[in-house]
Amino acid sequence: MQPDESQYLQRKCRTGDIDVHPTEKALVVYYEVEASILGEAGNARHEEKKECQKIIRLRSLNASTDVSALARKVVEECKIIHPSKLAEVEHLLLYLQNRKKPSSKFDILPMTEKIRGSTLILHLARNPDNLEELLHNETVLGALARVLREDWKHSVELATTIIYVFFCFSSFSQFHGLITHYKIGVLCMNIIEHELKKYDLWQDELEKKSKDPENQSLRKEYEKTLKKYQSLLVKQEQLLRVAFYLLLNLSEDTRTELKMRNKNIVHLLVKSLERDNEELLVLVVSFLKKLSIFLENKNDMAEMDTVEKLACLVPCEQEDLMNVTLRLLLNLSFDTGLRTKMVHVGLLPKLTALLGNDTYKHVAMRILYHISVDDKSKSMFAYTDCIPQLIQMLFEHGEERMDNELISFCINLAANKTNAQIICEGNGLKMLMKRALKLKDPLLMKMIRNISQHDGPLKQLFIDYVGDLAAQIKQEGDEEFVIECLGTMANLTIPDLDWELLLKEYNLVPYLKDHLKPGKANLYLFVFQDGFYNATLHYCHWAFFIDIKAPAYLIDLMHDKNLEIRQVCDNTLDIIAEYDEEWGKKIQSEKFRWHNSQWLEMVESRQMEDAEPYLYGNDPDALEQPDLFYSTDGMMAPEPGLSPDFYSQFHSQNGDFNACDGADGRPATAYGFRPDEPFFHGYGSTR
Repeated sequence: MQPDESQYLQRKCRTGDIDVHPTEKALVVYYEVEASILGEAGNARHEEKKECQKIIRLRSLNASTDVSALARKVVEECKIIHPSKLAEVEHLLLYLQNRKKPSSKFDILPMTEKIRGSTLILHLARNPDNLEELLHNETVLGALARVLREDWKHSVELATTIIYVFFCFSSFSQFHGLITHYKIGVLCMNIIEHELKKYDLWQDELEKKSKDPENQSLRKEYEKTLKKYQSLLVKQEQLLRVAFYLLLNLSEDTRTELKMRNKNIVHLLVKSLERDNEELLVLVVSFLKKLSIFLENKNDMAEMDTVEKLACLVPCEQEDLMNVTLRLLLNLSFDTGLRTKMVHVGLLPKLTALLGNDTYKHVAMRILYHISVDDKSKSMFAYTDCIPQLIQMLFEHGEERMDNELISFCINLAANKTNAQIICEGNGLKMLMKRALKLKDPLLMKMIRNISQHDGPLKQLFIDYVGDLAAQIKQEGDEEFVIECLGTMANLTIPDLDWELLLKEYNLVPYLKDHLKPGKANLYLFVFQDGFYNATLHYCHWAFFIDIKAPAYLIDLMHDKNLEIRQVCDNTLDIIAEYDEEWGKKIQSEKFRWHNSQWLEMVESRQMEDAEPYLYGNDPDALEQPDLFYSTDGMMAPEPGLSPDFYSQFHSQNGDFNACDGADGRPATAYGFRPDEPFFHGYGSTR
């Protein structure tokens, strides 16, 4: 179409991507030319677009070339390259300077062709039926691995596509050897680390440009940079997600997981908790949950302030993310220090609010139960609405037995005086006593017993229930329930309470005589305190205690580790010594023997400390003798047949960790082997 006198021709040139030539030392600049024929009013009557490319050959480029100077020259002479592309041009020139001779046809393709080719392979790999065929095509897989290794920094899209191909293989355990062979796992960790550092640089750049919002030019530049950043962030998070997912699949093998741990996988995962992408967060938290059942990983998470980052995710609207976050917190709550940190970062009221949500209340209650184990944290529950919610749950059960988690939680809270006062507000104690006496529930009575131990007005509330408690002490009663009733009565050290009259009125002496015999006394003797056991001794008569050889039993327990047991034994033995001269001498002799042995141990320990410098004589090389060190000779060989699912005994599934017998509620170690040794799982109970 020829323009007439009333028409004008307008041309625009838009620069696109810049890439390296696949075979030559040259740059390829992709650009688009748009030609428009305008009318007199300036409106476009006809438009045409054409994609073009310009090859800039760099014959002088060699190992000694100044790449920075050459990049400036290229940008100055090639008008279609915008000056803002200088850094990109310099990066490409540096790549050309160090590029090796291509080893396959796939390697020499332009970047766009590589992306297109890997995308076609991905379409095949996403169908599991094609994986076996692709497995036998070593040329394709080798080329993919090589391109990923060389070009992942140049194109996020290319890296994402190739990793996705190998991710398809990682979904099946039989193909993990293939991924290990091409070292894709290590490469993924390097890519993740690089992308996380790049993310920090983006954040710093945005922060610098947002410091002066009043400056219009800086504000426009900030908005422009923000749009670019958001676009890059979407692509980067797609890459991180597929890379982490591949690593999660590979961590199915404990040996591989150990290698990841040694390369700081926990650090990379915790760093990724700062993102807002929910799909990525679900994956990251799931991975951390799987790792958290092992002591080493848990310690790494503690050093990385993981709890603080997880606290920001509670609550959240995404159900999967919320559920997996709570389960990770549950695993971490087996650690005393991390439980304390959960309180400090404000998780207590957040978790309490979840007790009203049927979806999350069971996991939330388990975490809160663990927190309530620590005496320092018990008092914090008084400043939330947790206790009223728990009491309501107790009464909603009707005549059904309560969940162990619920009643155990209440038992812990009742051990704190402030919490006990809240529990007893209104008709709280009356309702608890009514339910406990009706259902004969020993755990509920244990909660009441904890309430009764607090001095002050709380003890006075029990005066109305002393008779009800005494009436439960029967031969045919549930033994555990009776013991809790006895313990509750023993806690009621109230001056106005006439224990002697109580023992007479409810005829308790025959029952106590029968149960204060060898073999049974250990269950009943130590629930007595102050006036209760004095009255019991009086009415059972001291001769009865001597006949059943109770003094000898008490002497054995006089040095028990439990302070309360020692106090009861000392007080009871003092009373028996007053009634019986012969036993008084034996008791006095035993106490003297104990103090004398303690003194001798102290003297011997001091002598050993003084002799320590001379243990090895005057030979300065004594410690250099090899036979002084441990050797592995004679040690039990590892059992290769043991299953890595050893922690199934702890009810662990997909990283869930509900109960165990190890120290702090977890195995003592996760990886008791080196990657080059046959691994052997072992654990020991310390409680």
